[in-house]
Amino acid sequence: MQAGPRNAMPLGLVIFDMDQVLCRYDRPLRLRRLAALSARTPEEIFAAIWQSGFEASSEAGAMDAEAYLRGFGKRMGYRLSRSQWVEARRMAMTPFPDMLSLVAGIKQYVSVAVLTNNGLLTKETITLLFPELPPLFGSNLMFSAEFGTRKPDRQVYQRLLARLGIAPQAALMVDDDADNVAGAEAADLRGHVFDGIAGLKKRLAVFGIRTT
Repeated sequence: MQAGPRNAMPLGLVIFDMDQVLCRYDRPLRLRRLAALSARTPEEIFAAIWQSGFEASSEAGAMDAEAYLRGFGKRMGYRLSRSQWVEARRMAMTPFPDMLSLVAGIKQYVSVAVLTNNGLLTKETITLLFPELPPLFGSNLMFSAEFGTRKPDRQVYQRLLARLGIAPQAALMVDDDADNVAGAEAADLRGHVFDGIAGLKKRLAVFGIRTT
């Protein structure tokens, strides 16, 4: 992705995806844990939750946290508790300390936010799942379900920016999914496909953001 012209609006906000950007997310490990609780195989659970469109529907805000948890358990053939769901999700998440440090450095220059494709149960339990994030991002830690749609729909970016009062041209979306970045750019944000911290630092330097 190329930087905008030199006279473009200054950068005021960097938005980060969560999984595979701020932490490693090991879904196979999560599936194995869920399978150990139920009579289903990891492949069956993946098909029932992710390939069926159920997870995407939750990410788009179609159900509240409790309805999601009930539906999740029903689809895996097991009455899953909230604590069990949290345990399986949390064990699959390994924070990237270098990225968290980079975010702290970026905050000296511009505002930061998270926009992750996740449902309301993730929002309600994020302090358990990823306790480093709330202190770092505060109220700018946001989930697609809050906006009634999900990345890469351009409306999710537009609604987030409207909430924050930031012009699209002043925001940079950092995501490991090229489709999500393309969606942000279609909404007039700048975009960066994340493939490691080194590349992100180079992109940020274009905007005068230099962190150690």
